[in-house]
Parts: sequence; structure tokens; C-alpha cells
Amino acid sequence: MSETGADHRDHQRYDAYAQHHAQHGGSEPIPAATVVILRDGDDGIETLMLRKNSKIAFGGMWVFPGGRVDDDDEVLDADGEPDELATAAAAAVREAAEEASVAVDPASLVWFAHWVPPPVMPKRFATFFFAARHDGPASEVSIDNGEITDHEWMRPADAMARRNGGEIELAPPTWMTLHRLSGFTTIADALAELDAEDPPFYETHMARTDAGPVAMWTGDAGYESNDPSIEGPRHRLTLLEDGYVFADTR
Repeated sequence: MSETGADHRDHQRYDAYAQHHAQHGGSEPIPAATVVILRDGDDGIETLMLRKNSKIAFGGMWVFPGGRVDDDDEVLDADGEPDELATAAAAAVREAAEEASVAVDPASLVWFAHWVPPPVMPKRFATFFFAARHDGPASEVSIDNGEITDHEWMRPADAMARRNGGEIELAPPTWMTLHRLSGFTTIADALAELDAEDPPFYETHMARTDAGPVAMWTGDAGYESNDPSIEGPRHRLTLLEDGYVFADTR
């Protein structure tokens, strides 16, 4: 049964964000990049998940390697102008090395999504999502127990089930990515299909409901007004305590 009271973890997190937003106003999006590192496990695709230190942004959540774009990541195009996508790819490669000691070939990266958090968030990382195959040994992964406190290779479906069981926490973009990957049986199929698609842009609008916060995206009837009660097409994720529910009826 879903909780509707103050002990709902996502309610607590959303209410803290909303209070910060009311006191300090909105924040400008920060360019960022993340890389979903995949390997073929005995029971299907596995992805490298990292647990954030509880004292920093997204503290305690399990995430993919990634972070903000640094000045040193900048890549220029043939005309000497900043290349936003190549710069984000460079940041994703650097973050994988810094956070997990994993070497990623920039040429292997598949850009498959871009996420912008809702204005209520105190820090808004506008993030390019990439995917890449991991061909090295599992022992290659190493964390510093500073910014990152734990790591695991998880099957996407297992990670979502562990969130439903209250064992781990996942942000909506992470959950949505795992949901997308759970439909593939091999990395080759996943990377081929992701590469063939036009990367969707998710600029999230979020609202509080009794059942849990609702993240809405373009095409949802309540998206523009930020009112999830409006009848019509759905393109949203409802953050229930005992199971996130994705609806897409566009």
C-alpha cells in the first residue's frame, strides 16, 4: 500500500526542495553529463550504479557516473566554436574515470537523452545521457569512498525492484533510464536501438499529490499548467512509495 503521509521519502525530498525554492527562488541549469556503463551479465544486461555521499547533491541516491561540465572539458568545432555535445561527451568520460576509475572510449558513446530538472530543484543539472559498453574486468571499478560511497553492477529490473522495496533511492531520470534498458536482452541491441533514435529532451515539470510527487513531460495534459489532475493524455512518472508508475498514453 502506498504511503500518503509525511513518511513518504519522495514527499520529504520534494517538500524540502519546494521550501528551498520558496526561500531562494529558482536556479539556472548547470551543464552536466552522465554515462550509463553497460556489460553483459549472466542473466542479461547490467549497468554500473554508484551511491552518492549523503552530504552532497542527490545524497544517498544511486546514480550513473557523471557530473557537471568543467571548463577543461570544452571541445571546439572546426570553426573554433564550442561543441556542446562533444564537450558533454568529454565530461562523461572524465567523470567515469574520476568516480569509478573506468576508462571509456569517447568514440563509443551513444547519446540517447537530455534531461532538465524542474525549477523546484535547488541544483538543476541539465544533463546529456550517454551509454557505453564496458569491456574491462569488473575489478577495474574503484571508488574513493568520498563523493561516491558504494558501487554495484545491477540489472535494470533488479535496481527498480530494490527501489520499490525501499532498499535504494533513484531519481526519476535514473529510473526512466533503467526502465528503458529493461526492455533489452543484450548490449548490442540496446546500443543499436538507442543510437538509431532521436534523443528525447525531458524538461521536467513536477507537482505534489497525495499519492506522491508526479514528474510530467511534454505531451502530458497537466504539463503546461503543472496540474496533474487535468484529464487527458499522460506522459508522467508518479513516485509512489512502493513503486514508481510510468504512464505514456500520448
